Amino acid sequence: METENKNVAVLEGRPIPSPITHLSFMASQIWLRVVAAATSIAAAILIFKSRESKVLFGTDVDARYSYSPAFKFFAVMNVVACGFSVASLLPVFTLGRKFSSSINYFFLFLHDLLLTTLLAASCGAATTVAQIGKYGNNHAGWMPICDNFGKFCHKVAASLILGYIAIFCYLVLTVISANKARQVPA
Repeated sequence: METENKNVAVLEGRPIPSPITHLSFMASQIWLRVVAAATSIAAAILIFKSRESKVLFGTDVDARYSYSPAFKFFAVMNVVACGFSVASLLPVFTLGRKFSSSINYFFLFLHDLLLTTLLAASCGAATTVAQIGKYGNNHAGWMPICDNFGKFCHKVAASLILGYIAIFCYLVLTVISANKARQVPA
């Protein structure tokens, strides 16, 4: 027995999404992209400004983000993520104005998935180096540096927290975009 839902409007043979559902999709897309852009650029600025110099045992010693390839990768990926977050607002607004096919939402999903993956990789690498900086590695003979460079370590930690917030935003965007791509007819 077939049942028809008479509350669903149809335009050119395709169902029109509910205005409330579509509005909440658009609001979440815009809000999460703005938050992701803001947290990723803040993370990049903090990591770029993380440096500290001290005199230890009569020698000038520096701690800088640029001494670690993992921190460089983290900084660059956050700048890239911010740029792509801002740039992705245009397609989101375009999707909001007209009823797009599922392929457009699928491309948005791929964009979000790629940025989530790259941000997660950069945060993972930077977190590993930060953990070594904080606790050292007795087996490799690496001593912790955060005892001597507390200001540097605090900036790196704050930057990592912001980076993980950006990852969370993009993870939610990925799920929302995947769900929308699945729901919209081709």
